[in-house]
Amino acid sequence: MYALSVRDHMMIAHSFTGEVFGPAQGLHGATYVVDAEFRVSGLDADGLVVDIGLAAEALKAVLARYNYKNLDELDELAGANTTTEYMAHRVFLHMKSAIAAGDLGPGAARIESMKVTLHESHTAWAAYEGPLD
Repeated sequence: MYALSVRDHMMIAHSFTGEVFGPAQGLHGATYVVDAEFRVSGLDADGLVVDIGLAAEALKAVLARYNYKNLDELDELAGANTTTEYMAHRVFLHMKSAIAAGDLGPGAARIESMKVTLHESHTAWAAYEGPLD
């Protein structure tokens, strides 16, 4: 399996509901380094997994919907504990839609699976991965 990854970041504010979150129940900020990894069984005729420039632009566009936002105030996330794990899945879903819309170019139709990782720090991160149908 071949893989290509692109990286960007987003800065958000949010709070959590539930005693398990301790002081994180209060409003706080996070800066996530975000990796999107695209996987294919074979390279295209040009030797590519996917166009790296288009992949980077698509990731930046997806993250723009959350960057510099208070996630508690976004209708699409209403009622959710926007944990790192949860947000990795949200970014995955938006990237999957971008691929389906052709935002990563025609070669992206060959992508078999994807993994989105949100790094909270150099010692902690969460990811969501799955096939693309």
